[in-house]
Amino acid sequence: MNNRQLFLKHLGQTSEFPLALEIQRAEGLYMYDKDDKAYLDLISGIGVSSIGHRHPKVIEAIKAQIDKHLHVMVYGEFVTAPQVQLAHAITKTLPENLDNVFLVNSGSEATEGALKLAKRHTQRSKIISFENAYHGSTSGALSIAGDEKLKAPFRPLLPDIHQIRFGESNDLSQIDKDTAAVIIETVQGEAGVRYADVDYFESLRAKCTETGALLVMDEIQCGFGRTGKFWAFEHYGIIPDILLCAKGMGGGMPIGAFISSKSIMHDLTHDPILGHITTFGGHPVSAAASLATVQVLQEEKLIETVAVKEQLFLSLLNHSKIKEVRSVGLMMAIEFESFEYLDQIIHKLLEEGILTDWFLFCDNSMRIAPPLTITSEEIKMACNKILQAIDQVN
Repeated sequence: MNNRQLFLKHLGQTSEFPLALEIQRAEGLYMYDKDDKAYLDLISGIGVSSIGHRHPKVIEAIKAQIDKHLHVMVYGEFVTAPQVQLAHAITKTLPENLDNVFLVNSGSEATEGALKLAKRHTQRSKIISFENAYHGSTSGALSIAGDEKLKAPFRPLLPDIHQIRFGESNDLSQIDKDTAAVIIETVQGEAGVRYADVDYFESLRAKCTETGALLVMDEIQCGFGRTGKFWAFEHYGIIPDILLCAKGMGGGMPIGAFISSKSIMHDLTHDPILGHITTFGGHPVSAAASLATVQVLQEEKLIETVAVKEQLFLSLLNHSKIKEVRSVGLMMAIEFESFEYLDQIIHKLLEEGILTDWFLFCDNSMRIAPPLTITSEEIKMACNKILQAIDQVN
């Protein structure tokens, strides 16, 4: 059996129609299949490869760490340089109150840790999340997701979850003194790149402060430079109580984190002891790769290039079939009339060696989230291919 047959026979599938591209290698913005056909990656592995595939400094950091040690002890017991240096580097990008980093393996785990921390700290159970939100696929993360079709087959899920509308100030009245946390994506990802204004986020922050609810901001997709600032909440002049990150923080390696103040995070150390634990969280190789990613973002000044590249995309993506383009930095959604129409465009682009995608809760919009290293020439080429594909689809 070839690899494609083995893939379909032995790997757990997530849909009945996987893309099933057989990738042999990847470098920079490109992935290459078994026939050495190149694919320009316009989605960064869903926001993961933000500094490109196999960035040399990430590969160097991985190789150096492999020569030292791999896993040595469950997270939180030993002092290992990759973990502590990464935590220090991350906190240097953040306001003073966000000075404590709990490293995990993924965005879903970061969500789970944040939910537990909020309940433990406030001694409350009510969680408020948002319609069309996505925070991961584990049972706790699914409980606060904003799409009932996704949740219904897996109920019962966590109790005392309440959903409000994203960006609707009137709904903030549902945040009360029984609320442990409000968890919000700073930019809604799977809803198709939806964002709110500064006044809304200021009102949300004020309501959480007034009621004692913790404000949890999920930057699993939009953090680590994706929006043109290191953290997307910087656009709004507010500070969360708990911050989530993953995806783009690892340079292609699996890692995530929930971040808070030392005083809040300390609640996980007692009553009970080991209130949150992880065997592989902050794995030394992933932590080394993440530290290199932070350094690349800063040293190569990639975040400073995002706004210009966003504007270039917006100036080129003009077509009568495009209903709307929504963007925050290099997190973009191109809306079409229907999923059926978009699906044809996506497959036409795949034939041309351009990888795009749609959104979980907005399947008539094309996802564009390329590595931040994309050049002006590559943006022009990609947009030209997109416009050509639109013209070729009826």
